[in-house]
Amino acid sequence: MADLNLSASPSPRGVNPKASAPQGPAAGTSKLRMSPTGDHSPASRTAGALIGVVSVVALALAIFLSNPTAPTTQGTGTGMGTTASSVTPTGHTTRVSVGVEGMAFTPNHIEVPVGDRLIIDFTNSGDQRHDLVFETGVSSGSLATGETKELDLGVISGDVEGWCSLPGHREMGMTLHVQATGASSSSSGASASGSHAGHDHGQDAAGPATPTALTDYAATIDARDPVLPPATDETERYYTFTVTEQTVNVTSSLTRETWTFNGEAPGPILRGHIGDTFHITLVNNGTMSHSLDFHAGLVAPDNVMRSIEPGQTLEYTFVAKNAGIWLYHCSTAPMSMHIANGMFGAVIIDPTDLDKVDREYVMVASELYLGADGQSADASLLSALSPNAMAFNGVPFQYKAHPIQIKANERVRVWVMDAGPNLATTFHVVGAQFDTVWREGAYVIRGGGSGGGWGQVLSLGAAEGGFVEFTPLEAGHYSFVNHALSLAEKGQVGVFEVSD
Repeated sequence: MADLNLSASPSPRGVNPKASAPQGPAAGTSKLRMSPTGDHSPASRTAGALIGVVSVVALALAIFLSNPTAPTTQGTGTGMGTTASSVTPTGHTTRVSVGVEGMAFTPNHIEVPVGDRLIIDFTNSGDQRHDLVFETGVSSGSLATGETKELDLGVISGDVEGWCSLPGHREMGMTLHVQATGASSSSSGASASGSHAGHDHGQDAAGPATPTALTDYAATIDARDPVLPPATDETERYYTFTVTEQTVNVTSSLTRETWTFNGEAPGPILRGHIGDTFHITLVNNGTMSHSLDFHAGLVAPDNVMRSIEPGQTLEYTFVAKNAGIWLYHCSTAPMSMHIANGMFGAVIIDPTDLDKVDREYVMVASELYLGADGQSADASLLSALSPNAMAFNGVPFQYKAHPIQIKANERVRVWVMDAGPNLATTFHVVGAQFDTVWREGAYVIRGGGSGGGWGQVLSLGAAEGGFVEFTPLEAGHYSFVNHALSLAEKGQVGVFEVSD
């Protein structure tokens, strides 16, 4: 393990296009030559200059009169879309109604004759909040389901691109192309590669979240308590999940926008027994649509898993009929974006034959797709399955910076949930072997396998869970990792510090 640079010792704290009329001097050069009489007086020079200026103005006016559609230096308006000083307005208005179906605009392609004024009546007919923005700056603003907004794109001179600017929606296919029919190849609207309304890709000047920067920052904050308390005795369990959206630090110089349940990622870790009833009140205090999906419940998703608007609440009740460590998450599309931004957690329903242990912990593995400072998850990295940081219980390297204290010969159980949203976790403790491995509802090994076999990893795909049990025999530092080691090196690593 030394070659992997996954040192068990905690790291020290660290610091943290426009055309114009011919230019004056070039156009007036012949008009400003020395007069035949050789008169160099100030009056003569002034007269010559005036003649030159008049010549420039006359030439520009002649150009305009011969071609009144020539471009001028007037800029594009910010609220009227593609203001087309380079085309002759037809005086006709094209009006189009646009709606939403799933994660797409309908229609998603509009043809408009060059010179027509385009007005779009945009209705959010989808099942969650959306907007429609254009590269020219025209925007509907965020609309709730059923709301309508008129968008005036002005006189169309070239193709224009539109999209939904909510994080991940554009990448899911929510784009709208306005095609200017009859436009020359040189005519176009604003750049088709316009910005994502503030959701830029990649790291900005704050720099990449290096393992060192992530570890140094983790050392400056308190680690999330990994201890899993035993299940209490009540059979009716009531919880409130409040959705919040906030900006948090990842390193001392890089922040990210998170969407969470009760202000943390992962959200609350719930625990109970088979037969318990869970009553969940979801409160949406965010700015967009959100929802809940509890894998622990056997319920039709139509009602309880629907998206709700900001300011709304939803009651979600289910009976825990089967044991397991079950994922819960926001199920509003795109689900991968909502999970990547922090909307996930776990519900543990104890097996009826669970053995006694000395210490019990929970680790929820997740992926971070860090974009520009202060932005939500980078949708391009997310779609490419390429996280730039990884975490147990929400913060990369936190249990390397703050090792978990246990004693030699204590029996330890670690529940592990892979929240994803995409990649597998293979949980391994360096220097230990598992005499018990329980995965997805069944014991793989219990008390040592047949023929004396024990386990070395708990392998989980996205949304799978289970637990392992082991007993450290000697004092020392026992690293625990995702044994997909490139992912461990991005933050899914911690330390059990074992004392005598």
